Amino acid sequence: MTWGESMIWMVAPYVTLVIFVGGLIWRYRYDRFGWTTRSSQLYESALLRLASPLFHYALLVVIVGHVAGLLIPMSWTDAIGVANDAYHTNALIWGGLSGLATLAGMVLLIHRRRTNGPVFMATTANDKTMYAVLAGSIVTGLATTVAGFVPSEVSYRTTVAPWFRGVFILQPDAMSMGQADILYKVHTVIGMALVVLFPFSRLVHAFSAPLGYLFRPYIVYRSRVR
Repeated sequence: MTWGESMIWMVAPYVTLVIFVGGLIWRYRYDRFGWTTRSSQLYESALLRLASPLFHYALLVVIVGHVAGLLIPMSWTDAIGVANDAYHTNALIWGGLSGLATLAGMVLLIHRRRTNGPVFMATTANDKTMYAVLAGSIVTGLATTVAGFVPSEVSYRTTVAPWFRGVFILQPDAMSMGQADILYKVHTVIGMALVVLFPFSRLVHAFSAPLGYLFRPYIVYRSRVR
């Protein structure tokens, strides 16, 4: 592994986290009213009703899969009797299906944004950059899934996952990451770029999910006595 690549896996994650956290603080403090997805439903709603849920729900499955795959060590799944082959097969199937659904939803959203005049006019350069990086992340993620069907002695669970967990304990395992397939490396770099872009794009609306609605009391409506 070259010195430059070592710096990518040892320094870039922390630069990414600093920009991410600092960007969120800056955005909330100085652009609180811009902390929104800037909904374009007013201009077109028919295609949006299909594309938006498809994209968001599939993306949620992808995120859960990434969290489980990267944070749960192989020793834990072995301890509960889950064979690595079975784990790998399920991860590929569900990861592939959710990845395809996410890509389909994004293609529909981009098609809607490109072909609807008012929606396209409301699309900024920032939005276009975000869509390009997000598309790159999804496509390279699907590429790693397809490549995963080819038997290999090197797995993301023994390369990317140890490095990822090490980042949070200030011990990033650059050597493990250096042994990963080039597709995983590209996917990881694009993923870090997406995290850097997150606070400064419409993606920030993910932190504005109306979770309070799940716990608020019922609203009681009473008719007025005349």
